[in-house]
Amino acid sequence: METPAVNDIAASLSGEKLEVFRKLNLLEQHRVESFKDWPFPATASCSISKMAEAGFYWTGTKRENDTATCFVCGKTLDGWESEDDPWKEHHKHAPQCEFVKLACAEKDLTVSQFLEILGTVVKCNIEKTCKAFKLSFIRENEERLDEFMHNNK
Repeated sequence: METPAVNDIAASLSGEKLEVFRKLNLLEQHRVESFKDWPFPATASCSISKMAEAGFYWTGTKRENDTATCFVCGKTLDGWESEDDPWKEHHKHAPQCEFVKLACAEKDLTVSQFLEILGTVVKCNIEKTCKAFKLSFIRENEERLDEFMHNNK
């Protein structure tokens, strides 16, 4: 039987390796650190710590400071109210999310569960990067393609 060991994994990684996780908002501590201007206090149902525990990192702005996004499924939610439960809202709006399906905080994940989530996050990140590259490549080369097609008629 596996024991919860996510904290042990994080503790064993050097700072440089941990930065990769920070960019993906993979670790709860990094999600907590992302909240710059969250409008609700630590006593609220949707406090920063509870938001991060439910998989959210802050994607707000000074104007729209109650916006958060899931690090796994990418679902962005705004319009939070202090009594909202982050886990319930996450499940309601993204029941397909692999993190929501596990329904447990990072500290309670097994190593296998953590690695499954890591795989899902990395896969989604690669897909998003490839899609952005493809769109950028197409935009940058449309004119050249039109010229090529025109010259080869």
